[in-house]
Amino acid sequence: MSRRSLLRAFGAGAAGATLAGCGVPAAFVEPGDRAGHDSSATDHTLHFANWPLYIDTDDDNESKRPTLDAFSKRTGISVTYTEEINDNDEFFGKISPALMNHQQTGRDLIVISDWMAARFVRLGWVQEMDRAKQPNVAKYLDPLLRSPAFDEGRRHSVPWQSGITGIAYNRKKLGREIRSTGDLWADDLRGRVTLLSGLDESFALLMQGNGVDITRWTADDFHTMCEQVEKRVRSKHIRRFTGNDYIKDLATGDVLACQAYSGDVIQLQADNPDIEFVVPEEGAELWAESLMIPNLARHKRNAERLVDHYYEPEVAAELAAWVNYVCPVPAARDVLASAKDGETAALAEDPLIFPDDAMRERLAIARDITSEERMDFAKKWNGIVGL
Repeated sequence: MSRRSLLRAFGAGAAGATLAGCGVPAAFVEPGDRAGHDSSATDHTLHFANWPLYIDTDDDNESKRPTLDAFSKRTGISVTYTEEINDNDEFFGKISPALMNHQQTGRDLIVISDWMAARFVRLGWVQEMDRAKQPNVAKYLDPLLRSPAFDEGRRHSVPWQSGITGIAYNRKKLGREIRSTGDLWADDLRGRVTLLSGLDESFALLMQGNGVDITRWTADDFHTMCEQVEKRVRSKHIRRFTGNDYIKDLATGDVLACQAYSGDVIQLQADNPDIEFVVPEEGAELWAESLMIPNLARHKRNAERLVDHYYEPEVAAELAAWVNYVCPVPAARDVLASAKDGETAALAEDPLIFPDDAMRERLAIARDITSEERMDFAKKWNGIVGL
């Protein structure tokens, strides 16, 4: 299951864009008003909200989560783990009334996609973590993920898992390689290409295909990209825009090439080794879904300890072996490589979990769409996509 594919940049997201309007928004929370009374020292509990299928489970008992159970055993902290996040905008709508009214959310730790995390940071709805108490994060966090534009120095967020938006294709049926985003527009792919429907999921890779540095893209870059996509929709080169259903289209051969997420392709390759994933020559977007501590969380210190637990290379390796996303802890690679089980050890050589140096050079984190840009850009994009 892909978390990214469930997202939509408009709808409830438009309300959030308005909320975070120009200047200091009415809902902005000042730094001095974000921390609540921390009961961690006397109340050894923690409420952790995450996406479905995003943590390791025991093969014989799915209610057991080995890495989480190990944390509780080691620290004595009992974790209430809920799989309640199915959509970033939906979750925003669920907890925003409490946050904008300076009330507790009932959650100590949440995982949201970085484009939504940017909104929380702008609004002042999440607390800074004490990195001095998180030595594993400080030591092992992937340098590529350390300082996104929305959260310099990762003071408010720590990646849970990461991934790449690139191109997937069926090499056997296409009969040739795809190496660049421009290869999607070849004549023999007319009507056999899909793009992702969500604005936040789509724009970066398409801009990179134009040679744009996505860490500092401009409005002109955005409109140029939209004009190109609109032209290809009119010519019927683009078959359709998709969510997670591109997986089925690619598996059946209805689509030969598509915009895709690295984590999904690992699962597809298990059933069909002819499916390949490409980080184009011009580059691809590196993204993350990140852990954050909401304002007034009652167990901030406990939450910080859990975050640091998952940055121990051994723990990160165990999680990576189960979820198969890009691991934000490169040191976990050596742990997996030393595994006695051959299948587990092979994961260390999978570039979609541990990108090699050549691939890493082509990855970049896109500048976020600002609150001022979002309404107009989403309206433009959704008009092309048909949302």
